[in-house]
Amino acid sequence: MGNNGSRTGDTRFVLFAARRLQGQKARAGQDAPTMEGKSDRGGFAAPLVNIAVWSIALGVAVMVVSVCVLRGFQGEIRRKAVGFGSHIVVSSYAMGNTYEETPVDMRRDEVERIRNTKGVRHVQFFATKGGMVKTEDQIEGVLLRGVDRGYDSSFFGECLVEGRLFTFPDSGAGREVIVSRRLADRLCLKVGDKLRTYFWQGESYRARAFVVSGIYSTDMADFDEHYVVGDLRQVQQLNGWEEWHAGGYEVLVDDFGKVGEVGEQLQEKLGYDLTMTTIVEQNAALFAWLDLLDGNVVLIIAVMMLVCVVSVVSALLIFIFEKTSTIGVLKALGATGKSIGEIFVLKGAVIALKGIVAGEALAVGLCLLQQKTGWIKLDPESYAMATVPIELTGTTVVAVAAGTLVVCVVAMLLPAAYIAGVEPAKTIRFD
Repeated sequence: MGNNGSRTGDTRFVLFAARRLQGQKARAGQDAPTMEGKSDRGGFAAPLVNIAVWSIALGVAVMVVSVCVLRGFQGEIRRKAVGFGSHIVVSSYAMGNTYEETPVDMRRDEVERIRNTKGVRHVQFFATKGGMVKTEDQIEGVLLRGVDRGYDSSFFGECLVEGRLFTFPDSGAGREVIVSRRLADRLCLKVGDKLRTYFWQGESYRARAFVVSGIYSTDMADFDEHYVVGDLRQVQQLNGWEEWHAGGYEVLVDDFGKVGEVGEQLQEKLGYDLTMTTIVEQNAALFAWLDLLDGNVVLIIAVMMLVCVVSVVSALLIFIFEKTSTIGVLKALGATGKSIGEIFVLKGAVIALKGIVAGEALAVGLCLLQQKTGWIKLDPESYAMATVPIELTGTTVVAVAAGTLVVCVVAMLLPAAYIAGVEPAKTIRFD
């Protein structure tokens, strides 16, 4: 029975190959015999083909998910870093205490030149003042970050977990602030509570009583541990500045990838007393770490590509060995090694394509599920986010699919070359 099944499979493969050869010869103007039948589905190679399909599917799924998670992780960290520090910061060249800024004039000509620079999306003003918060049983050092009406506060709005954003009164300095969840828990603060804060000014200090209008959480310790965000006019009053003074300008660009390029353009437009730093320079260690993650993904992709290649090549080799006698018959009928090799490569490409489609479907399903539900959680203390971030794009899906198919097809050329050495007389006589 086993021999009959194998011969049935060989017959089907011969008929399939003959039909393909018939089409090739017909296009070349040659006569070819007409045969009916179906492609091979049986024999010893069938289970290995199924294994190959699912191995490729698993490899493709791992590649797509890995790239989507990495891009999502990098994008989320960058978004949070930019939300608190913008893409480019312009400040005074004067050096002094880290948290005692030298004011810059918001009316300077550089501001308009910066706004008109290609690639610049928005220019906003800020100032920072160091101080401390005192409650009945707690004292915490804080940084008051003052912003004005023109500040892009969308990031703070996205990070709010309770309450609302602070408002700017028509006259005077606003008393409302937002604090981080970490500070609120540590100081036992709730929305609507008073925040008694003390700021050093020379040899004395100045006290301010703010009202907590909202509580935010970025899950990034460097920000959540220290920052209280409120009205820029409070910092101006604390420092004795004029209403047109600020600690610096924050510049947002259209494309994060062009931060360095835009920064070089701005450097040429700044006065001698101003300096410029990019978000990458301000957080060099953080962004160096994000760049290192690219190497991990490259390694994962290389290993998974190897798995896909080994799977499809192994299945094709077993298939070729099983059909050695059939190859001899086809050569006896006038087929060339090249034409038969194309048939086997096509067979392998179909196997690879099935695995790629299954793997892409699995990966996209998992990514969409994570995006919608966030069912895979993370420790915010370690990863600066509560759930695994996903950035699923069509480019990633298409690139992985195309790359896997090309690599697999190229790898199949080696086993297909074995067909050229098959001698019809020996294989047919053996059969």
